Amino acid sequence: MSAELDTYRRQGFGSTLEPLAPIALLIIDFVNGFADPDVFGGGNIPAAIERTVPLLAHAREQQWPVAHSRIVYADDDADHNVFSLKVPGMLTLKEHAHNSAIVPELAPRDGELVVRKSVPSAFFGTSLAAWLAHRGVRTLVVAGAVTSGCVRASVVDAMQYGFRPFVLSDCVGDRAIGPHEANLFDMAQKYAAVMPRDEALALFRQMPAET
Repeated sequence: MSAELDTYRRQGFGSTLEPLAPIALLIIDFVNGFADPDVFGGGNIPAAIERTVPLLAHAREQQWPVAHSRIVYADDDADHNVFSLKVPGMLTLKEHAHNSAIVPELAPRDGELVVRKSVPSAFFGTSLAAWLAHRGVRTLVVAGAVTSGCVRASVVDAMQYGFRPFVLSDCVGDRAIGPHEANLFDMAQKYAAVMPRDEALALFRQMPAET
């Protein structure tokens, strides 16, 4: 990896991304189906959920805007799409299905946005970007699953909308560690700041007061 990293550095990738207030938290698809290794889960997803519980508590204490996403298809499959062609089991994720429900330990509270989507990105075809912009958000802290799929897609869209994504490496998870690590590396080089939860929270505490 060192030779490849030298190439990235020589070509100017991986520049530092500084956080700017206001900050918001986006938790992507931490639902029962992705917590269950017999459905869509496995790998380090359970550990990422566990690490996200105190992160969510911190965000609420700091009064950050908080958004969650779920994959939800119509009961009659009317919104069946290419994503569900590639992963047919996604069509089991209906509004009232257990596997589509957000895990209890991260259950949304009143005032927190819940985005329903049928594609990987939490931004595509949803109100998320407008909701964040209305609240003046400039830095978007990202947790969720899976790193190589819906997390990455959402991070790329966040960057394209002008938000500064901060991906918390121990609060995102994937069913396989190889794709998890590769996508963290790639996001850090091109699209986002990537760091562990505690390092990010320490950095945010050092930020100047919002004016």
